[in-house]
Amino acid sequence: MTHLPPNDDPLIIAGKPYRSRLLTGTGKFKDLEETRRATEAAGAEIVTVAIRRTNIGQNADEPNLLDVLPPERYTILPNTAGCYTAEDAVRTCRLARELLDGHRLVKLEVLGDPKTLYPHMPETLKAAEILVAEGFQVMVYCTDDPIQAKRLEEIGCVAVMPLAAPIGSGLGIQNKWSLLEIVDNAKVPILVDAGVGTASDAAVAMELGCDGVLMNTAIAGAKDPVLMASAMRKAVEAGREAFRAGRIPKKRYASASSPTDGLFF
Repeated sequence: MTHLPPNDDPLIIAGKPYRSRLLTGTGKFKDLEETRRATEAAGAEIVTVAIRRTNIGQNADEPNLLDVLPPERYTILPNTAGCYTAEDAVRTCRLARELLDGHRLVKLEVLGDPKTLYPHMPETLKAAEILVAEGFQVMVYCTDDPIQAKRLEEIGCVAVMPLAAPIGSGLGIQNKWSLLEIVDNAKVPILVDAGVGTASDAAVAMELGCDGVLMNTAIAGAKDPVLMASAMRKAVEAGREAFRAGRIPKKRYASASSPTDGLFF
């Protein structure tokens, strides 16, 4: 049975509640069976799909991802991976809407160059404005710039997804201050997207107050993707609980773990 956290702390995306705060990608696995097993181990309810690289019905004679991750069980999140202009990204989202019978929730990413896969923010902002105006519910991949993140929220994106580090790098969170600033000023969900390498990275993101984490390479590229997916699920849940619990302040010096008042000696 897939484990999911309690119902008292849902992640709300575009008005829909989700129990899992771990979103997973569907690329880079060895086959669709491994994709299915890893997705189940992660407890993911939202799975992102690269429309340009994954068959979800475009090619009738090829294996279809939706056969192992059916839309009635998972929220399919089409993404614009591989797009380098606003025009290409908008066209890809329109194709996804057609393939998925009017589906409006999409993940927007417009890349700046093929080496770093860093977001091209001017094109991202342009595409976001067009897509929101056309009625899409846009979750958007962006830099960890608080000003740009706020602008995307103002445009009408339903979730803002700053990178922790470059896509696929596994470097973990490189700028905690930026993420904290984005989280503190946001009125929409903030999800870390890109750069997570292992479970501790996911836990840190959640401890900072992020609403969720999206990852693909960290799971699919692990020696045991299914086991790593399970580890990531636990890390996201633990990080969220720690954030809600409220950590003790950091101090330069030690303090007794037991109270000293009222001692008999």
